[in-house]
Amino acid sequence: MSQQHPGPGGNEPQDPADSAAPPGGAGLSPRGTDDEAADASRSKGTEVAISLLNAVLEGSSAVVTFLAIVAAVVIGGLLIAFTSPVVLHAWSHVFSAPGTAFSQAWDVAASAYSAMFEGAILNPHTVTAAFHGGSTAAIFNPLSETAVNATPLILAGLAVALAFRTGLFNIGATGQFIGGAMIAGWIGFAVHLPMIVHVVVAVIGGFVGGAIVGSFVGYLKARTGAHEVIVTIMSNYVMEYLILFLLGLAVFRAPGLPNPVSPSVANNAMLPHLAGASLRINAGFLIALAAAAAVAWLLDRTTVGFELRTVGANQSAARSAGMSPERSWVIVMLICGGLAGLAGASVILGTDFALTPQIYGTYGIDAITVALLGRAKPTGVVLAALLYGSLNAGSITMQAQTQIPVDIATVIQALIVLFVAAPPFIRELFHLRARRVGEEGQVLAKGWSS
Repeated sequence: MSQQHPGPGGNEPQDPADSAAPPGGAGLSPRGTDDEAADASRSKGTEVAISLLNAVLEGSSAVVTFLAIVAAVVIGGLLIAFTSPVVLHAWSHVFSAPGTAFSQAWDVAASAYSAMFEGAILNPHTVTAAFHGGSTAAIFNPLSETAVNATPLILAGLAVALAFRTGLFNIGATGQFIGGAMIAGWIGFAVHLPMIVHVVVAVIGGFVGGAIVGSFVGYLKARTGAHEVIVTIMSNYVMEYLILFLLGLAVFRAPGLPNPVSPSVANNAMLPHLAGASLRINAGFLIALAAAAAVAWLLDRTTVGFELRTVGANQSAARSAGMSPERSWVIVMLICGGLAGLAGASVILGTDFALTPQIYGTYGIDAITVALLGRAKPTGVVLAALLYGSLNAGSITMQAQTQIPVDIATVIQALIVLFVAAPPFIRELFHLRARRVGEEGQVLAKGWSS
């Protein structure tokens, strides 16, 4: 007969079912499993909350950017208020009527920002009018104007940001913008093509025009070692005087006009409107978003993008790994020039429709600030351009309603970039904790970081 061995306690025989129980508590009841899952979920939620709290208290890049915008808006409001004669008069009697002085300052600043919001996001009066037989398209006009103002800033900002990621300073977005606008405009008014083909060829021509200027800069740096800052600045002057010269020629100048203005681009070459003829938003905005997605894909998903980022992070290490910084410089400046050229094409084919000596405006300079504010990331550039576009669009309404100059929008934009470029100041201003040792910001280019 078989002998039964004592159980673990030495008295009871061991149950075969007990020995077959899986290890690690797998035989626990469903109740125990649910409790463990709930505990794990609570623990994960706590970790997320702590991470978010640390990001706020230590001032992550996103938090610093947000607080920089808040600080710029507050200072801009103070400038608006204390440059108003009404507010200055009220504050001359601040000791006898302090409530009036503070309320006047608040009213002036609040009315300015309210008008800016109405011109950039939503005007409640147009909503009310739409319910009483008014135009529904007018409701979306502020957003349309924001998108129109943001379109060239997205493309030009990408041109600067992509160069930053490769360790280059592309200060030549203005010249590349002009190159794209000239080629796209010339194709638009001098070449006759079918409807859809015409606008597509003109847009491609804008990319090519900017790419020619940009690749020339990259070639000079790769071939001779010329510093890209000097070359791009000089290329800006060359292109500015080139367009002025070309507009003096009969082939580029509209007949019968005393001013140096080109003929208008053909209807076939105009970028189609996205929401009807009453709203100015056009296909250029979609091109800008597609370009941002393409740049993000290039940097994060391709071998070329990896090489570009590696060269930007450490040129010597990239060369030791068999990469060619010279090749990367030519490629990145060609792409950057093409993006800035698309910005020029979006303006000449989408809003202005004719070449003028000042068609480039301040897009090239604004592109640098947009790239800095967006921390040289495609998504950040899009958001920064939309912010700048809203300020530009809203400032026009603000001036019309309150007689406050549109220049205040430029001041706010400059303050935002100033504060974003000085994270320690923002952390000190809002009493944020010091960043942990070893935590680094996004490197924009050699000598530029968050």
